[in-house]
Amino acid sequence: MEEALILFTTPLYTAVILLEIALSHFRHWKAYTVKDTVSNMYLMLANAGVDLLFRSVYVVFLNWVFQFRFFEIASPFWYWAALLIAEDFVFYWLHRFDHHSRFFWAVHVTHHSSEKYNLTVGFRSSVFQPLYRFVYFIPLALMGFKPIDMIFIFAVTQIWGILVHTEHVGKLGWLEYILVTPSHHRVHHASNALYLDKNLGMFLIIWDKLFGTFQAELPAEKYEALRYGLTSKADNNNPFTLIFHEWIQIAKDLGRSGKWRDKLYYIFGPPGWSHDGSRKTSEELRKYDPKVQQILHEQES
Repeated sequence: MEEALILFTTPLYTAVILLEIALSHFRHWKAYTVKDTVSNMYLMLANAGVDLLFRSVYVVFLNWVFQFRFFEIASPFWYWAALLIAEDFVFYWLHRFDHHSRFFWAVHVTHHSSEKYNLTVGFRSSVFQPLYRFVYFIPLALMGFKPIDMIFIFAVTQIWGILVHTEHVGKLGWLEYILVTPSHHRVHHASNALYLDKNLGMFLIIWDKLFGTFQAELPAEKYEALRYGLTSKADNNNPFTLIFHEWIQIAKDLGRSGKWRDKLYYIFGPPGWSHDGSRKTSEELRKYDPKVQQILHEQES
């Protein structure tokens, strides 16, 4: 099934990327650079290589877990519908942990380090995520979903997850209440304080609305224009540091304090945490930004 998806999506991706490049040129938007696009493709290939090498391990493990399943869904329709919803739910939590624990953020940060936002950024993968992503799928195997089907549904939802990486599509009416749209995902990639760690779903936006991580895209005149990339400049100027720059920074931070508690927080605490307050977490950036606090107050009213 994955082979069929590749045959279907390759011409689709090629067509929409060429269309986006043409539109960007026509509208005089500097949406693409050669260096950034090459970096996106490099990270995609690195991720695919890790996934391919490790797949036999996690598929065998999940098949072993599958034998202990609690029940099975007989109806093909309800089986695939339930798998789509359940897989998207566990991905939400995977993605949420990637953003809230620096250990996992060090893997995921590569997806956010581009200061551009275009369809090729959708391919800018978290290289080592396949090494632990399968852990989140263990409950799905126990629920009676076959590992090979999980992989297929994950690939299907990734198609949508790639296509929402564009600035050329505005808000989509009633779909904004159900699906992750380009507008929602632009928020996710923005480094503005209000938008940090928001809209973590890949296919359905309902998880963000249920668990308090949703933020609508606001007009620039009400808040500020979207800024893509990280909150601070990353040292990722070569293929090695592009992947490992956050790990390098963690190693440096471990020497900043002699307390073991601080060292553990530098590894597993939220990104941006510092023992001396020299850096700020996402929540701290929002807390100390008067404009953000005003907007949050208005949204709660």
